[in-house]
Amino acid sequence: MKNGSGEEEGYDRAKEVNQFDDSKLGVKGLVDSGITSIPRFFIHPPDSLTATTTAIAAPPPANPIPIIDLSGFDSDRRSIIIDQIRDASRSLGFFQVTNHGIPSEVLDRTITAIKAFNEQPTEIKALHYNREIGRSALFSSNFDLYRSKAATWRDTITVTWAPNIDTGEIPEICRSEIVEWDREAQRLGETLMEILSEGLGLEGGRLKALSCTEGKTMVAHYYPFCPQPDLTLGIASHTDPGVLTVLLQDQIGGLQVKHGEHWVDVQPIPGAIVINIGELLQIISNDVYKSVEHRVLANHLHQPRISIGVFFNPNKRENFYGPLPELVSPDEPALYRSFTLSEYATKYLTTELGSKSLMKYFQL
Repeated sequence: MKNGSGEEEGYDRAKEVNQFDDSKLGVKGLVDSGITSIPRFFIHPPDSLTATTTAIAAPPPANPIPIIDLSGFDSDRRSIIIDQIRDASRSLGFFQVTNHGIPSEVLDRTITAIKAFNEQPTEIKALHYNREIGRSALFSSNFDLYRSKAATWRDTITVTWAPNIDTGEIPEICRSEIVEWDREAQRLGETLMEILSEGLGLEGGRLKALSCTEGKTMVAHYYPFCPQPDLTLGIASHTDPGVLTVLLQDQIGGLQVKHGEHWVDVQPIPGAIVINIGELLQIISNDVYKSVEHRVLANHLHQPRISIGVFFNPNKRENFYGPLPELVSPDEPALYRSFTLSEYATKYLTTELGSKSLMKYFQL
């Protein structure tokens, strides 16, 4: 029998969540303990698990996620690359880039280091497990564990790079690799911001002038085998709140993008980096660029899945952000009000991930 909140009588969800968090096991620790069924608070409503057990292809073209070659950006190919990225950002909000200049050895080392951290004994990882706001680096499972309706099957290292970073808080086993990956992602992010600015018909430095490359958060997700992958997710459907996301994924797969009524796999490509538009850039561009729903399936393989994303955001918290004046006219009126980054961040941190479309709060 269920009570008024939809939970079965006698089931104390808050207690189970607290016990899980206090154990500092993470989902990897649950798997290591030999569980064959997932705790109830990881189970998602059936309507949010639509067709999660098989790969889904959209109508032709079967793989609509563009793959864009960045080689020759400073040559006569520049205009072609700008057009390709602008078109992908206006429609799908997702694309992959190749020949981006990040050495494959850096990508491989970063993935290997994140895997190594997560496969240490639980008692070692537990030393880093916490949710203390203000720390440069955190290890936990589900940053919105206490706000979400259902937890998801992943553990995460989170590193906040701005305004100040204490790299000593990053676990030593993966510290140098994370710092190196951030340096490379920063360079790529700055190049993409320049391209995206020009794609809007603006000066190449326009987004950088708004400090859009200065506020960064890195998340390194580890998705271990899930014994009941059809009952949960790796990450629930959401849109990214920031300006731009630069994502390194391994070759396991599981990332999906909403395309019309379909979920489309973002097929892993060796050496490629996944790029997607955040909600803040959709607002700044006055809906020219699109931020699109995406999710990650629970991992049904015994080999772990790893992804490392860098979220680019402005860092001037009391400045006002909204549609750029250059993109607003009587024919194209502003679709959003202006707001401070502090207001935007507060709204994000008080909303669960699965319902995190922030744009509706700022629409005119």
